[in-house]
Amino acid sequence: MTSGLPQTGGAAEEPGGHGGNSGAAGAEQSEFRKDMGPWANFALGFTYLSPVVSTYTLFATALATGGPPMIWAFLMAGAGQFLVTLVFGEVVAQFPIAGGVYPWARRLWGKRWAWMTGWMYMWALLVTITSVAYGAGPYIAILIGFRPTVHTTVLCTIVLIFIAALVNWAGTKALSMAAIIGFSAELIGALIVGVYLLSTHREHGIGVIVDDFGTSGGGSYTPVFLAAAIIGFYQYYGFEACGDTAEEVNHPGRVIPRAMRRTIYVGGAAATFTCLSLLLSVTDYRAVISGKDTDPVVRVLFDALGEAGARLVMAVVLISFLSCTISLQAAAGRLIYSYARDEMIVGHRLLRRFSKARAVPEFALLLAAVIPALIALGSLFSEDALTKIVSFAILGIYTSFQMVVLASLRARLKGWQPAGEFRMGRWGLPVNVAALAYGIFAIVNISWARTPEAPWYDNWIVLLCGGVVLIVGLLYMFTTHHYGRSDAPAGSAIPDRTTADRAAPTS
Repeated sequence: MTSGLPQTGGAAEEPGGHGGNSGAAGAEQSEFRKDMGPWANFALGFTYLSPVVSTYTLFATALATGGPPMIWAFLMAGAGQFLVTLVFGEVVAQFPIAGGVYPWARRLWGKRWAWMTGWMYMWALLVTITSVAYGAGPYIAILIGFRPTVHTTVLCTIVLIFIAALVNWAGTKALSMAAIIGFSAELIGALIVGVYLLSTHREHGIGVIVDDFGTSGGGSYTPVFLAAAIIGFYQYYGFEACGDTAEEVNHPGRVIPRAMRRTIYVGGAAATFTCLSLLLSVTDYRAVISGKDTDPVVRVLFDALGEAGARLVMAVVLISFLSCTISLQAAAGRLIYSYARDEMIVGHRLLRRFSKARAVPEFALLLAAVIPALIALGSLFSEDALTKIVSFAILGIYTSFQMVVLASLRARLKGWQPAGEFRMGRWGLPVNVAALAYGIFAIVNISWARTPEAPWYDNWIVLLCGGVVLIVGLLYMFTTHHYGRSDAPAGSAIPDRTTADRAAPTS
């Protein structure tokens, strides 16, 4: 099958002037409509990154692990992921293709590398959908007024996932509207709540952000901080979603790199401010660190705003969780569709089916709802399910990101010179190297076992899950050979590759 892709408005992408088949006869135009404007594209990335979701989900865990200085994780992760954003910006400017990391890796390296990149990213996205919807469960319970047990949390998770699916099925305009509403509610809500907390319920001075309150146990604070840094790592992804919808945006080579960078700036600033306002409003850090206070976010909101005010904030928080889930599903659905369009996965005939009326891949979006719901049901059999789900989601996302970063570095060293509307010029190579170094550091830190008292399989659960996904993917790839079916360009970024080389199975 030939992957049908959009014209780009002048960006140099592939021989033949488009991001699709390199001059192949009969290449189709994209089935997507360009119904997403620049601000909607930015809002999609922002709501996927979602400062409220990441902060409210992991605030208690990070504070209990590392004390107030855990807030510095936002700066560390933000700086590192900004480097990745710059690399992605150059790639998407030249290859504005739906599905993001899979088609980018395909053009930068080859078919097999792209297949594994897409496989890792697909499972990471599906697990991330579960993690976000799962994190909303307790807030739904508090808003409606029932006890947030494990079973009710799972039920709320599944309901939220399918509500998000309905919005996505409605089409790109509905997705754009949901992203803008979610962005507006989240940013305004975070600012209003943060300013109110700092004005009326501030319990500490800014100096607490350098006081670990004994979490280091008298030893080095570095390992404690790195364990608490999960809140920063969980925060700074989502900007790639701007590129997942590249075929639905006019002038993507200019618009999308800018939207990605804006997502990091605005989302990171909002997340840091949200965390700081909560941090300075917690009455007793030691109660959180000891485990006596397991939900400091809810306690702070009820103490500062009263029951009515806290429930109003919960409603805004739920809008953030819902819009984040919607954005994640949009990214996952388009990745699955891009995979299926290139015949890279079993069931591709069904998964590449496209609703002409709504201009969305309906069955790919359905799969992006069903699998996260099944993962939520599976969490009933695990203790501390949220932390494990979040940790694997981060590992999968970071791994797939770094597969693109490594492919980009390899292509540069083989002579690739980015030809899109966004280019870093002579800074491209050092930024690419630094982005790869940061990503490897983050992956090692996320995977590190930190509970020696736990059974080995529980202690290494994140790495084990990642290994299972990797091994199953390799077995699937080399037994089905789906990676070699499509004649969509592979390795086409490298200038010394011939057209025949690009069409041949490559690694």
